[in-house]
Amino acid sequence: MDATYAGPPPSSYDMSDYLGLIARHWWIAVLLTLAGTAAGAAYNESLPREYVSTASVLVRPAGLDANVSGGRTRDEINLDTEAQLMRSTAVVAGAAKVLQREDVDVLAGAVSVEVPPNTAVLQIKYAASAPEEAQAGAKAFAQSYLANREGNAKAELERQAAALRDKIKDLTEDLTKINGKLSGASPKSSNYATLDSQRDTTVTQINQLNNKVNQLATETVSAGTVIREARVPSRPVKPTAAVNYAAGALLGLLAGLGVAALRERLDRRVRGGRDLVRSGVAVLGAVPGKGAGCTEIFTPFSPGGRAFNRLRNEVVAAFRPGEQVVVVTGASRGPSATLVAANLAAALSRTGAEVVLIGAQLPDSLTEAAPLARLVGVAPTPGLSEVLAGRVSLAESTQRAARTPSLHVITTGGTATAAGMLQSHALRDIITTLRAHADYLVVEAPSTSASADAQSLASLADAAILAVETRRTSRPEVADAAEQLRRVGTPLLGGVMMPRLPHRARRTAAGADGETAPVEPAGRPLLGDDEEPVDAVANGHKPHADEQTIMLAPLDASALTELDEAHLQ
Repeated sequence: MDATYAGPPPSSYDMSDYLGLIARHWWIAVLLTLAGTAAGAAYNESLPREYVSTASVLVRPAGLDANVSGGRTRDEINLDTEAQLMRSTAVVAGAAKVLQREDVDVLAGAVSVEVPPNTAVLQIKYAASAPEEAQAGAKAFAQSYLANREGNAKAELERQAAALRDKIKDLTEDLTKINGKLSGASPKSSNYATLDSQRDTTVTQINQLNNKVNQLATETVSAGTVIREARVPSRPVKPTAAVNYAAGALLGLLAGLGVAALRERLDRRVRGGRDLVRSGVAVLGAVPGKGAGCTEIFTPFSPGGRAFNRLRNEVVAAFRPGEQVVVVTGASRGPSATLVAANLAAALSRTGAEVVLIGAQLPDSLTEAAPLARLVGVAPTPGLSEVLAGRVSLAESTQRAARTPSLHVITTGGTATAAGMLQSHALRDIITTLRAHADYLVVEAPSTSASADAQSLASLADAAILAVETRRTSRPEVADAAEQLRRVGTPLLGGVMMPRLPHRARRTAAGADGETAPVEPAGRPLLGDDEEPVDAVANGHKPHADEQTIMLAPLDASALTELDEAHLQ
């Protein structure tokens, strides 16, 4: 049989990995999103409030307005220029006078002007830290702008009138000179007619200029009017609460996803079939259900029983002629190897084959939670440790399971085994003897992380299965277990994933004191007192009808992976 070591773990991740990350760590993202929202709210409260009040001014031509579009018409005013004049020194100084303030630069920075399209309206906006201050500022700038514009218009009219009066004065002096010349000239002379014509022209010009002066004096100056008074704003425009809250929530969410990703990266536990494959071990099977419900031998037609029936078919199909020994070891300390070995042996025995289940995992505080004797219903002693110590014979330690006549069990025993006994020739002889008298041997080995005994037992087997307790076994432990088995040359069929066993189940599975009450052997042992094999079928020990099962199709690893991800997350 060729080894099935999976090699280096794949590095690619797909959408299901990221969705699984979110499903496992959603609470981190939610908590940090709420924390980010709270931080955004606190930041929003710490920012200064800014209120804006708006006054709308309708701009009209003021007298002979010089600020006209193209300088040709009086009715088309360049509002963009007027908007820039809002921050002129004169307008800001006028507003400061109304507000009785001296910080002119601050006032200039607080005012802004908008020009709605296709209108002759200026929207004067003033920002302040208080609503009443914003209203007063907008009103002051509107008044100052209109007063400045009106003053400029009146000054322009006065300048034009003064210029006209200067011309009238000059023309009057010319008229006086002409009249003096006319008084000394003969009425019948040609010079008299010329002077008379000049006098008439000058009088006409003086009259025209006087009319213009009169027009300028009566010119109505209307720089514009306030069409919308500034109001007290009801709410601040800054800070924007929705933006700050959303920004805080978004930053919290991003931080939550980052923490979840970091936690996932630092969490090296096996959670699903993908983690097992990434550790270099193929997925051989997955046991459905919760941890507390996986501490017994499954019935044949339960979900767990069907999973182990498929595992049995995988093991039988992997064996070549003459191969019959499979060792089950755990990647980490715990009862997972015991549970997998017992259920696999039960599944093999349900086909009518003679199966020997050997318990070679010495008791410790972790593995006592699922003792082999309690699972299969036999007496805890004598067992393998007594055989290796030479206290009992192999026949005396071999017991028949109570509910499965074709399943024979050699428990771990109760004698503390000296270091190295599991690596002795005596154990090799025991395996050789049992090979001749049974169809299959299932060896429950210590975990690879506990001792080197798993390697020694694996070297005596034809194949190995790795029991992995999800959310407790780490990926480095799985990779190390696969490497240990590869080094002794034992083909690793794959890993069987067990749900995490809760601590309560671990404590109570063996009873309050961690010991299992003695159980009398049910039926005759596989070997007689003289170490000769006893044929159970020939002696009338046929498997019960309810212990039989139909061989299933070969195990689909991808289907077990889906089963694992559906029940073990």
